[in-house]
Amino acid sequence: MKIAIFGGSFDPPHIGHETIAMQAINELDIQQLIVVPNFLNPFKKQTFLSAKNRLTLLKKVFLNESNILVDDFEILQNEAVYSIQTVKYLQKKYNPSQIYLIIGTDNLEKLHLWHSFEELNNLVTFVVASRNGFLNKNYAKIQSLNVNVDISSTKLRDTLDINFIPHIIQEDVKKFWQKK
Repeated sequence: MKIAIFGGSFDPPHIGHETIAMQAINELDIQQLIVVPNFLNPFKKQTFLSAKNRLTLLKKVFLNESNILVDDFEILQNEAVYSIQTVKYLQKKYNPSQIYLIIGTDNLEKLHLWHSFEELNNLVTFVVASRNGFLNKNYAKIQSLNVNVDISSTKLRDTLDINFIPHIIQEDVKKFWQKK
């Protein structure tokens, strides 16, 4: 079995995340896409939505996608978790023949600084979700996933534009925004 791991803050989940997931299913030779929301990004100090709320929203977004699972491993750790830990956990759980790790172009520049990068690089094939087909040739095992949605969670939190939120969770996200 071949799997792809799509981790991140998903704070909040938006149509870019949904598009990346669907593109991965369509373009990669995988049987399962595993979406892994983090408890807290190791490079960030806080989140907009709680881990529990982000998990609930993601499960709702991907509810009807049989080949997309939302895994709560990182959230259950109740602390920041490094990608290498998640990859090893999912490797043990699924025993896949190949693992793709989906990252955004914003992560590519500092990828070599990730915790246990060399080990991670040996375990996975990186897939860069790119808005413009960008593919960095500096990494031997890297693929590009062209996603034509120009949105980030940070930009979304700044603008509060509900049009970039998947329809199925728009009302939920509106309620969270009103509370903030």
